[in-house]
Amino acid sequence: MLYEFKLKTEASDQIIDITNSLLQAVQDSGVTNGLATIYCPHTTAAITINENGDYNVRRDLLYALDHFFPDLKEYKHFEGNSKAHLKSSIIGVSETIIIRDGRPLLGTWQSPYFCEFDGPRNRRFYINIA
Repeated sequence: MLYEFKLKTEASDQIIDITNSLLQAVQDSGVTNGLATIYCPHTTAAITINENGDYNVRRDLLYALDHFFPDLKEYKHFEGNSKAHLKSSIIGVSETIIIRDGRPLLGTWQSPYFCEFDGPRNRRFYINIA
């Protein structure tokens, strides 16, 4: 079962907790044991799983990505958002999560996140439950 979710990002670099969307998709699917794949169809955004206990982890991740992928005059992409494409490629556009007993199998401090690197924009992501 495929579920589509829409969101409006507010900044050029933003990491948004999408745990509730995952929980909703798993519950609506009725699947008790299987897999959930979260997929982002954008080339300047990404999906990741990371800590949900300290908001500073998200800030640190964005800081580190900016450090490793600064704006450089040598970039040739005509839209001027090469660093957003690089960040998306390094983080990746999907994550797969095991479903056990009707719940996503995540660690105590884990949550899935939608990563915006070229906002603000209207975005979407998909969750496939199998």
